This record gives sequence, structure tokens and C-alpha cells, in this order.
Amino acid sequence: MTASAPGVLPSVTPNEAVARTNSHYELPPEVFAAFLGTSMKYSCGLYSGPESTLDQAQEAKLAWVVDANLRLRPGQRLLDVGCGWGSLVLFAARRGIEVVGVTPSRPQREHILRRAAELGVADLVEVRLGGFTESDLSGRRFDGVAMIGSIVHMPDRAEVLLRAYELLGPKGRLYLSESCFRNRKIFDAYRRSPGFEFVGGEIFGFGEMVPLSDLIAAAEEAGFSIVKLTDLTTHYPRTLADWEERVRDRRNQIDALIPGTADRLLRYFKIGSVGFGFTTKHYAFAAEKSRMGRLEGVE
Repeated sequence: MTASAPGVLPSVTPNEAVARTNSHYELPPEVFAAFLGTSMKYSCGLYSGPESTLDQAQEAKLAWVVDANLRLRPGQRLLDVGCGWGSLVLFAARRGIEVVGVTPSRPQREHILRRAAELGVADLVEVRLGGFTESDLSGRRFDGVAMIGSIVHMPDRAEVLLRAYELLGPKGRLYLSESCFRNRKIFDAYRRSPGFEFVGGEIFGFGEMVPLSDLIAAAEEAGFSIVKLTDLTTHYPRTLADWEERVRDRRNQIDALIPGTADRLLRYFKIGSVGFGFTTKHYAFAAEKSRMGRLEGVE
């Protein structure tokens, strides 16, 4: 696979990317429930200290996304692109925010809708099945758009971010977090290494990690003003370690569902832990749909 212009990987179509990625996300939800924790959030938590549990870190991260980055209030609308198992969808809905999630995974959609009904927020939750660029959201306007670890699975970042921009109302905000290569030199050296090929191919099916500069450039080309940038790198190895401990404790339970899955997950966690801070980083940024952006600080 060869990258051309920033934000575009023409050798993989959106439909091909969805099909490859679904090989992982079509696994039974019980596999993910075994190691992700109560919220089933499949991204790094936000640890306040050494005593923080995985569940506490994930709850804190969701609050930070909604409050400090998207700045959403009850009655507003959120679009969660690549909504996973619904951690952000359900968290926001419990706060009175109307949420539309988009996922290519049928098991994820069914899980979210079931949990929304159990939590009494079904009237605030809608989940679209399919790829984001193919979803018909015409006529809809949102106050916030979230992409938590999902844009890596989409081959045309420029198109995805432009569509997000168009779906936001005036002063609407984008929150995007993603694992990134540390810089262009490391990207060129490691993007086809055996470890990254394993994670991108055997685990996620399609996942093209790029330097942060590529994501910023694509967001700015779409029209966004970057208003906040946060380095979350130190939180991901801690999250991976908590996931690893849970997989080891529940190895038999996981392998009873899909034989060999525990070892594949443990290899993925080990590769990720080794890379973070050296070849890879994990960043989050908030961007605004405005003609004049206001820099709020770099944390």
C-alpha cells in the first residue's frame, strides 16, 4: 500500500477497509467484554494517578471528551463516527445528549441499542450500520463530532474530515484521538515492519497509522481551526497493561469463544506497549468549525 497525497490512500477503497476491519469487530461482544471493562471503551483511559482503575480511567476519559473538548450540553447533538461498543454514545445519552453512532459492525450496533434500552435512553440513541462516508446523514446538523481511534481505519482522511465539517453547525466541535507515528522519518522506517503489519493486518484488518502532522493537515484542509492539542501517550501503555491482565485472567473464557484469540490479543498489547513513546504516540485534538480559531493551550 502506497500513500500519495496527505489524507488519501487510494489503493484501498472505503468498502474494502470496512470489510477488512470487520474481521476484528465482528467478534462476539463477550470477547471484548472480557477485557475492556464496564464501559467496553476500546481506546486509552485517562488515569489520574497510580491507584486509578481501568473503569475509573475510562469514565474520566469520556467525561473529558464530552466536557473539556466537545463542550456538549443536554439537548445538543453528537455524531460518534466509528462508535465501537457504544461507550461514548451511552455516556452522552445518559447526560441528555442526542447521539447518532456510526459503525460497520452489526454486533456493535445490536449491543449499543440493547444497552440503550436497558439504560432508559433509547429515545436519544440512533446507530447507523455501515461506513461513515456512505451513511445518509443529509439534512442533519450536529454540535459535536467524535472520532475516537476510528480515522485510522478510513483510507481517505480528507474526505472523512470534510464530511464531518459539513455536518457540524456553526461553532460545532470535532474531537479526534488517534495513535500516530512519532514523525515522518519513523513512519517511513516502520510502517511496514512485522509488528505493525500484524496489528494492522491480523488484528484490525485495515489500519493506516500516520504522523500527527497528516491528521492536522487534513483537518485544516477541511476548514477546521485547531483549538486544543493533548498528548495522551503515557496513558495508553497503562491501558494496555490493564487489558493484558484481564486477558490473562480470562484466557480460557476468551478462547472458549474463539480459539487462539487470547494469544493474538496479548501479542497486540505487547507490540503496542513497546512502541508507545518511541515509534508511536497517542494524541487528541479538538477543532472548531469557525473562521477564526482560538488556541486554548497545549497540555
